Amino acid sequence: MSDIFRSLEDVSNPENVPTPRPSTTALPEVERTQTRRRTADEEFSPLTPLRTYELNEKLMSESIPLRPLIAPIESMLELRAEYEGGSQEFVQQIDWLVANGWKGVRRARGDGDCFYRSLAFAYVERILQNPEPVMGVTSAISLLEVSQPMLEVAGFEPVVFEDFYEVFVSIINRIIIPGPDGELLTPITLLEAFNNDEVSNSIVAYLRLLTSAQIREDPESYAAFLFHPESGESMDVRSFCENFVESVGKEADHVQITALSRVMKVNIDVAYLDGHTAEKVDFVHFHNTDYSGLEPIILLYRPGHYDILDQREYEEL
Repeated sequence: MSDIFRSLEDVSNPENVPTPRPSTTALPEVERTQTRRRTADEEFSPLTPLRTYELNEKLMSESIPLRPLIAPIESMLELRAEYEGGSQEFVQQIDWLVANGWKGVRRARGDGDCFYRSLAFAYVERILQNPEPVMGVTSAISLLEVSQPMLEVAGFEPVVFEDFYEVFVSIINRIIIPGPDGELLTPITLLEAFNNDEVSNSIVAYLRLLTSAQIREDPESYAAFLFHPESGESMDVRSFCENFVESVGKEADHVQITALSRVMKVNIDVAYLDGHTAEKVDFVHFHNTDYSGLEPIILLYRPGHYDILDQREYEEL
């Protein structure tokens, strides 16, 4: 894996395993904007949680075979058009986002790894756009170097994570150090890298291991909130991590987002496009650090899926 940009052709297609909307009520250090109480009429409106989920599943399943792992930014109006024949609550929420400056969306394939892939891309892109890229790269690499001993303490053998680590570090280093082709990382080559099956999935795998290590290292902070996403039954830390964190194709929940934001020292805001209210879109704030002073990474959540929310309506590549 020394030359991570040697081949950029293949596309992965892991099994998509959706989960319900993550709970946002218990873990500390997470803030949510206030929402009004729903009326009885709203509770029995045609857009039930099941119909909301089914609507998004239909849209996702129709696009998965053609959807790149990470797509260029597109106008939110394209996403709006997909809902025009269905939920008007979704349409009005999209209009609210656009009116509040969120004009674009960078889509991730709905394969169960969309949270980790979206977070990873946004993380590297933010360093690439940093006016002081050397400082950004140095800070990121230092943080990742510290993460390796943490993985070993959690019980992972180096042979399990070393290659994944090297891929992630290589991409970040290429922001300031030319790769084998003599070129620095650009928005185009970043997008190409994240659409390479080996590169993209290696980074996803490393972030999953980091998330698992964080939960295993601090079980007291998470144990009370570990539930099976389908049955709702409580789970022990080891079973939860092995089955739903370390396994690819398993959608991230509130616990995983919180754990990864802590270990990566990155703040994350998640906009919930869920059809619960047509008046606004709630943002859930996973703010666990003041590290680097950078703005939070903004993700867009639709039931069972994550994309990257952007103020740009398009990007020049």
